[in-house]
Amino acid sequence: MPKLTIDDREIEVAGGTKVIEAAARLGIMIPRFCYHPALGSVGACRVCAVKVLEGPVKGVQMSCMLDAADGMQVSTTDREAVEFRRYVIEWLMMNHPHDCPVCDEGGHCLLQDMTVSGGHGIRRFPGKKRTYPDQDLGPLVQHEMNRCIHCYRCTRFYQQFCGYRDLGALSIGNRTYFGRVASGRLESPFSGNLSDICPTGVFTDKPSRYFGRRWDYQRTPTICINCSLGCHAVTSVRYRQVARQEARMSAAVNGWFLCDRGRYGFFYASLPGRPRQAAVKGETTTMDEAIAHARSRLETLPPDAIAVNGSARSSLEVLAMTERAARLKGWRGPAFFADAGAAHNVKTAIARLEEGLAVSLGEIGQADFILVVGADPINEAPMLALALRQAVQKGAGILVLDPRPVCLPFGFMHVPTAPEALGAVLGRLVKKSIGPAGLDGPAARFYASLPDEPATGQEVLARAAGLLAASRRPVIVCGTGIVASALVGLAADAALLLTAAQKKAGLFYILPEANSFASGLLAPPESTTDRILKAVVDGDVKALVFVENDPFATSPDRELLERALAKVELLVVLDYLDTPVSRRAHVFLPTQTLYESGGIFINQEGRAQYSAAAFAGGAPILETGGSDHPPRVYGTGLPGADPQPAGQIMAQLAGEPMASEIGARPEYFGGSTVSELAELPDVEAFPEEGQRLSPKNLPADRFKSVLPPSSAAESDELEIILTERTFGSEDLSSYSACLETREDEPLAGLHRRDAESLGIREGDGIAIRTGNTTLEFAVRVYDNMASGVMVVPRLQRLPWQGLGKRVRRQDIRKA
Repeated sequence: MPKLTIDDREIEVAGGTKVIEAAARLGIMIPRFCYHPALGSVGACRVCAVKVLEGPVKGVQMSCMLDAADGMQVSTTDREAVEFRRYVIEWLMMNHPHDCPVCDEGGHCLLQDMTVSGGHGIRRFPGKKRTYPDQDLGPLVQHEMNRCIHCYRCTRFYQQFCGYRDLGALSIGNRTYFGRVASGRLESPFSGNLSDICPTGVFTDKPSRYFGRRWDYQRTPTICINCSLGCHAVTSVRYRQVARQEARMSAAVNGWFLCDRGRYGFFYASLPGRPRQAAVKGETTTMDEAIAHARSRLETLPPDAIAVNGSARSSLEVLAMTERAARLKGWRGPAFFADAGAAHNVKTAIARLEEGLAVSLGEIGQADFILVVGADPINEAPMLALALRQAVQKGAGILVLDPRPVCLPFGFMHVPTAPEALGAVLGRLVKKSIGPAGLDGPAARFYASLPDEPATGQEVLARAAGLLAASRRPVIVCGTGIVASALVGLAADAALLLTAAQKKAGLFYILPEANSFASGLLAPPESTTDRILKAVVDGDVKALVFVENDPFATSPDRELLERALAKVELLVVLDYLDTPVSRRAHVFLPTQTLYESGGIFINQEGRAQYSAAAFAGGAPILETGGSDHPPRVYGTGLPGADPQPAGQIMAQLAGEPMASEIGARPEYFGGSTVSELAELPDVEAFPEEGQRLSPKNLPADRFKSVLPPSSAAESDELEIILTERTFGSEDLSSYSACLETREDEPLAGLHRRDAESLGIREGDGIAIRTGNTTLEFAVRVYDNMASGVMVVPRLQRLPWQGLGKRVRRQDIRKA
């Protein structure tokens, strides 16, 4: 490892480390524009100049292009280097507009910092400034091209790092233009990162435009809860309003970036229509009166006649108190999953993530072969697609086994496989890639039980098997949304088999929601929302308590839900969203969002992470003042501050004496029922990268999984696959108006053979009759999807609950 001296301070670094990185570890900030840790070095801006006094090369050098060498002596303050940087900054400022007072980047602008620190203050060049026209890039990113210094960060991020091509460098030399061929919405679901990656004000955040400067905001480290990955973010609040969310660096999870769903999925917290007052039978009242009324009504019913439904979008504190309240009071539930299939898949995934097998999102980028089974990364967990691309950039091979027309921003192998055949194809692939030599005991018996050569896709699978055989660090990515629970266990056994074959194999599950892992740990066996709703219809349950749960968005049986809500005698709803079920509540109790209460979330790999409260709550000043000055009323409270943490409300409903301390002590995390949670520290001591939960025992079902049973649709039927979309299907981000234009149209996807057999062409409208409901879709025809299935997006604005699992071909007609 080379040892060098920078500004008379010695440091030892790994081979290949750039001087600019070595200096940063010493706390020395060398000016930079084009350099970014995630993008690497290109030496385009020339502002990172340093003077090498001793080393393989001497003189003024670009520190981002210079490898640290043993014995090297570097000066960042040498007169020659300082003069060089000063001239570079003067050249860059020659065409830059003097619009800092109206630029949203002002106050956290790298160009501002470098200009001031470089000593530049007077423009000596008398010529006219170069100017450009701006473009409309959609609802998320504002474009101001006159501020550009040609650092190339934007196009390197957008094209090389993310893999999208609709934004890039146009023209040449001094006239180079960074934008699109024509104005239009950016296609990348990571486009919001342009406002972070740009060192000037060319790309700024459009939804928060002119709302505040960096120093105006309360900025808090938080966790994104718009999927199960748990990416790190920084939330900015002003005037009691969540205004902006940016990526926060996390080597273990999301790296430097954030997807647009997570970046802009926070608007639900400050919506004008957000319910902030308690209500009893539709009439607003105080929280204390509403809680007392709900508690008195609950106490008149037998405990077994009361059922509780929680939600995987709630924090661990809320989930744990919901479970504790139901357990202590003898209430049914809580149910955290819509049906038994979803619950079983999540619980199986949690049980099979044993120590040494689970990999983080950050470790995905180091894999040399990745097998994606029953998952659609860009739609289910967008940042996973970005991690997969980084692995591909380093030479990894990617094989996707999925029935849907998967689209990813890189080259990959895809074998469109019917859902019932996924297990067989996975087993055959793994068996073909390794031999029986060296296997013994359960591993050998499991190897022998796997099927042999596949019947379809042999050429692609043979190529993938060769790559898997040659790999040393393979990873299996398995979805839990559309697959059978047997496949979830099979994926774990396949990873264990690769480990037994002397590979450092990893396993990565995608779970449905932000806190599905915690929900799976705490959910009682056999307790699901559909079973509770059936108990209501049967007359066994008289009262329903929904805790931050909107069954209209999650329940697959809308008819059963409507019948249950029409029959239930008492409906108590705790939520921070205005939902159909909250509007029907007999007692409504407003809760705080994650930004107000803080909380712990456990991501899909079992990493518990704490998200701090960003502000104390209350209605936004713009709302209380009607877009004008807020009311000149003086008091001790905040307007709109009635909402409380849902865990504390549940404690009060259950009569817990220490309701105000819920979440402060680990024993509230399920008590003795979940041993994995007992090791969690107090929130004040939570590591910045979180703490991965350690399973206490190895799974008893290792190498015991069997291939999922066939459940193929009959020849006169199509199996319906309800699939997530990047925008429009996730609950919280669907409240963000700026993301509405990013939502897909409700298209039904069909394989070309199925479309031809039905006499349907691309763009035709179809009507599907299911029971008393008829749904209409436009059709998109694909060649890269499995036949015998119909893919329908599970959009929030689409009544997908009436579709069922299969549809007869004769029930499909042209609209």
